[in-house]
Amino acid sequence: MSSVLQRHRHLLVPAALGLLVLAAQAWALDLKQAKAQGLVGETPGGYLGIVAPRPSDELRALVSRINAARRTRYREIASRNGTDLRTVELLAGKKAIEATPSGQYVQDAKGRWVKKP
Repeated sequence: MSSVLQRHRHLLVPAALGLLVLAAQAWALDLKQAKAQGLVGETPGGYLGIVAPRPSDELRALVSRINAARRTRYREIASRNGTDLRTVELLAGKKAIEATPSGQYVQDAKGRWVKKP
């Protein structure tokens, strides 16, 4: 890392996290719509899954982007806490399913898509 970057690293980390939050918020609008339309749902493994039988390329790209951002975040959390990635993924999946509103899709333990009561 160059000396300039090292001197300003304390500014770069918050800026990078801010950009990640902004990107997630931009995706959240599309994600919110996709969830409300029953196209995607939360899985126990902490990632989005596609519920739609014939997903568009746009939907696949949305899910891929969000899952990649989640995976990056989960790795950071696992590293910071000295735990394995799978533990973080499962905890995040549990929390995401709990936070999913009634009527939206979640994946059950057998891998079936069900509407949350």
